[in-house]
Amino acid sequence: MYSSMKRSLVALALLMAVACGSARPSLKERIDAAVDSTLASYTIEEKVWQLFMVGTNELQDSLYPVGGVILFAYDIKDSAQLVHLTDSLHALPGSPLISIDEEGGRVARIGRNKAFNVPRIPAMSQASGTEDAYTFGNAIGRYLALYGIDIDFAPVADVNTNPQNPVIGDRAFSEDPSDAAGKVVKYLQGLSDAGVYGCIKHFPGHGDTQTDSHFGYAQSLKTWEELLSCEMIPFKAGIEAGTPLVMTAHIAVPSVTGSEIPSTLSPLMLTEKLRGELGYDGIIITDALRMGAISKEYSASEAAALAFIAGADILLLPEKPLEAFQGIMAAIEDGSITEERLDASVRRILELKISKSIN
Repeated sequence: MYSSMKRSLVALALLMAVACGSARPSLKERIDAAVDSTLASYTIEEKVWQLFMVGTNELQDSLYPVGGVILFAYDIKDSAQLVHLTDSLHALPGSPLISIDEEGGRVARIGRNKAFNVPRIPAMSQASGTEDAYTFGNAIGRYLALYGIDIDFAPVADVNTNPQNPVIGDRAFSEDPSDAAGKVVKYLQGLSDAGVYGCIKHFPGHGDTQTDSHFGYAQSLKTWEELLSCEMIPFKAGIEAGTPLVMTAHIAVPSVTGSEIPSTLSPLMLTEKLRGELGYDGIIITDALRMGAISKEYSASEAAALAFIAGADILLLPEKPLEAFQGIMAAIEDGSITEERLDASVRRILELKISKSIN
């Protein structure tokens, strides 16, 4: 199901490694060689487009070589159509990563479609132990891999601590952070063993909010110390287990940041806390930037630039992709974003793409 571009990247990696004097290149050497060569071939504009993950209705007839595409229920009709769709998407310029929200339970774009003969995975709150969590993740990963999907935006690493929370609830594994942590790790392993990248979400924890960031402002009033003693436990476990992606939440944590800025746009939360204190060096992806907590307060260009400057690598579903692109370009032109910073994010994205191709 991989495009000719992906196959050519593998061949290029081998040639580059041999040219560097290694007759039997290691996997890391092959990936690094392909990443270096691909990155060097990109213009600034092509690098910036790699930061964006958009919906199929925003591809603009493939004019933009975006880094990724997210699928929704309306994109998915039946098995043959889905395979054709993912093959076509992988062949687009930039060889985009294909992602989906397929958690199990009420969030399952394929699993809730009666046209598909796949396991019907229950909500994560139904996982009685870590073995169940592995089974759920692996079952979902197997059918996602079959249909050519690279990334699953799962598992939810939130702790379901607030019974009034309108958005998490049974999507979380547990009300107990240690219990949730063990299940998060096993679900991630299940996905990985099936050949699909997992993504823990929603940093720094959406489980204790009383409002839904899809529609507007949401906050947690916990201090960083309180977050460390609860919400961060599953995230730290997922990071230690090697999660490829962490998704940010658009929730404010004023007791940590001293402001009402959403965590997605906060350098303190993404760079100082997630990257620095928690030691995460993989891909940081925003939750959808068109969600109300962002789009009601920031323009598409402002949100994209602020999220990237804060520390995000992939900008998911900006409300207006072209305007968001222009926001990043303007920030590069005025020096707010350096090419070194841009390259660091694009390198992470290419590593994920090329690792998938070679493996």
